[in-house]
Amino acid sequence: MKRVQSGIAIIGLLTFFSMFANALGSTRPLKQEGSQTKSDETIMTATISIDATKTKKISDHLFGIFFEDLNYAADGGLYAELIQNRSFEYSPNDHKGWNPLTAWEYTTDGFGYGTISVETSSPLNSNDPHYIVLNIEDEGQKGVGLSNSGFDGIVIHAGEKYDCSSFIKLISEKPIPFEIKLQNSKGEIFGEAEFTVDSKDWKKYPATVTATQSCDSCHFVILGKTKGKFAIDEVSLFPQKTFKNRVNGLRADLAQTIADLKPKFMRFPGGCLVHGDGLRNMYRWKNTIGPVEQRVGQRDIWNYHQSAGLGYFEYFQFCEDIGAKPLPVVPAGVSCQNSGGTWVIGSTGQRGLPMNEMQPYIQEILDLIEYANGPASSEWGKKRAEAGHPESFNLEFIGIGNEDKQTPDFRERFKMIYEIVKAKHPGITIVGTVGPDPTGEDFDLGWKFANEYKVQMVDEHYYKEPKWFLENLHRYDTYDRKASHIYVGEYAAHDVDRKNTLRSALAEAAYMTSLERNGDVVGMASYAPLLAKSGHTQWSPDLIYFNNTKVMPSVNYFVQKLFGENSGDKYLASQVTVSGDSKKGADLLPVSILKDTKSGDLIIKVVNVLPGSVNATIKIKGIDLKNSVGSRTVLTGLPDDMGLTPLRSEIKIGKEFQCELAANSITVIRLKNNSR
Repeated sequence: MKRVQSGIAIIGLLTFFSMFANALGSTRPLKQEGSQTKSDETIMTATISIDATKTKKISDHLFGIFFEDLNYAADGGLYAELIQNRSFEYSPNDHKGWNPLTAWEYTTDGFGYGTISVETSSPLNSNDPHYIVLNIEDEGQKGVGLSNSGFDGIVIHAGEKYDCSSFIKLISEKPIPFEIKLQNSKGEIFGEAEFTVDSKDWKKYPATVTATQSCDSCHFVILGKTKGKFAIDEVSLFPQKTFKNRVNGLRADLAQTIADLKPKFMRFPGGCLVHGDGLRNMYRWKNTIGPVEQRVGQRDIWNYHQSAGLGYFEYFQFCEDIGAKPLPVVPAGVSCQNSGGTWVIGSTGQRGLPMNEMQPYIQEILDLIEYANGPASSEWGKKRAEAGHPESFNLEFIGIGNEDKQTPDFRERFKMIYEIVKAKHPGITIVGTVGPDPTGEDFDLGWKFANEYKVQMVDEHYYKEPKWFLENLHRYDTYDRKASHIYVGEYAAHDVDRKNTLRSALAEAAYMTSLERNGDVVGMASYAPLLAKSGHTQWSPDLIYFNNTKVMPSVNYFVQKLFGENSGDKYLASQVTVSGDSKKGADLLPVSILKDTKSGDLIIKVVNVLPGSVNATIKIKGIDLKNSVGSRTVLTGLPDDMGLTPLRSEIKIGKEFQCELAANSITVIRLKNNSR
């Protein structure tokens, strides 16, 4: 291994700076003509000097998560329901070719026969208008009923219990015995249960099935076993083993993968989903609470259906379960400017709620705050308590709008909402919006508007190539600390073919060190999108990929995890000197030095996007290290690598110690204060 000394550099600083500039724009591993540089060679030395006596307070909830029902993130994903189209509400409006029987089959296996129809004349409730009527004229050998294929099949695990339920009412006179089965395509049965329908009114019939074998492609079958006529709706199959064993809960492995990010907050339910595709498609939070059979499903703006089974109660509960502050986002009284399929910046699909609807709509937002924080004796706090949570959800933030075009319609309605909510709840931080891009007309107009009305925080978004992130490490250095603070609500480095590469992950890591450096004005940041189901993606790249049986975190996920696990509330002064030059050091080796005052730990993050390793000397001033032990976690590989995970090891520390920074890497050193 060749070592470059600052006085006799084989690669001069000018040549090196050129290599760095090339690396910023490169989409392949860097090669320098005439150079024998390899990724395992040490191409420079560096000194990182830390002064623990010079600190500033930064946000203690800087990195969180952004959830949107995109890429089948909710139904068929995080929401643990295994039946697809459980309430027979799918339609061509949701997705081309869909109908109320999508994912269902009328089954007469065993030579039975009868008739099936979709009806709406006597529904379970007005929010769930479609249901199925089956008239069994001859039950045959096995019965007549319905089979559901789930979301790409139904996964069950041997020995685990599954809660089934159906709302059924008799239309004929005599009781009808029913059978539930979990079976594969060969007809092999891996679990079954029985019950009898005996009411001519809609009634919920629960049952529990224990899986006798594991299967990743089961069907759910429900059969009437005798002649008769009945109506059926809201058919459900739920694993008892959900995240935290919650009823109507979340898929355990996927939720745990999210929890492992240690997010400090969670933004939900979107995204473009919030303001919707037209005014009547806006996401209305009241439609998503209460008994699931009474919730209002609707078309997802991403061209499928959302059942609202994962609703506001479940979002708040998940935030509490993972220790994340809730950040709900509500529409600003306008629809998405891209409504009607006009997905072009500057399009004119945005429409505002009629003014005679604005006061009731603002009350809806006030009711949301009461639902989250009000006492159990209040109108909406009582509904939260009835759902099983009498205590407050401790809501501190609420977002108004998402990427909205800065039109007079938007500004008028935002101002109405902002002034009333701020007056009624001065302790709630309101997050505004400055458009979908980090520059441009909407960005400029949005900031002008935010400054005029002194909005506490604004939401900036950017999806850019890795080079942009590395070239904008000083974006927030000169932001006015007395103006609106920043929530970077959506960001991701988009590499070639939108792949999740180490190159993109390190560009994000470098940028995140700058967010920590500016954590006194940047209050929150969240990568987007969070989830994507294989075979059902509308947007890429994403942070976590999954199918029915596996969770597949991206390399970008592990960067987010490193920052989530190694967060602090104080930023320490530092200087980076590279091969004798201190002017470019911080740009060539982005660093962030934090202290977690709760634990007393010191955290050092260093990002090296260079094509060779760096021999670093770390010097620490102003802190007692005699009771400290050190660990080092490194994520490294080639720029195009995708399937990488960090490696952790112990490291010897002192007031001055050596640390080799691998090529194409992020290194996190944690000095743990054992005296605590």
